[in-house]
Amino acid sequence: MKKANKEKPSALSTSKYRQVKVTGLRRGRRGKHHKLMVGIIDELRAAPLDAALEIPLGQVGGIGLANLRSAVHRASSSAGIAIATLADKDKFYVWKKRFSVH
Repeated sequence: MKKANKEKPSALSTSKYRQVKVTGLRRGRRGKHHKLMVGIIDELRAAPLDAALEIPLGQVGGIGLANLRSAVHRASSSAGIAIATLADKDKFYVWKKRFSVH
């Protein structure tokens, strides 16, 4: 008795997902805090080097401090702005850092 010829199906014939060209994809990150981050970055750009933005933690839509700090650092890095941050019990501070040349 002859064995049946079992061929493996090709990856394309069993694909569950549609394929799209990478060139057509938007590359920027637009997380759930995008609108807040755009506002903070815009204000940072306009702020003098010796001023910090004081952001009340109770007014950032329930974002925890760690997530807020991470989001601000990602957004400022993308915008090419070096920042420093500080937080206390109910406020988050962010300011532009001066570049130091050694």
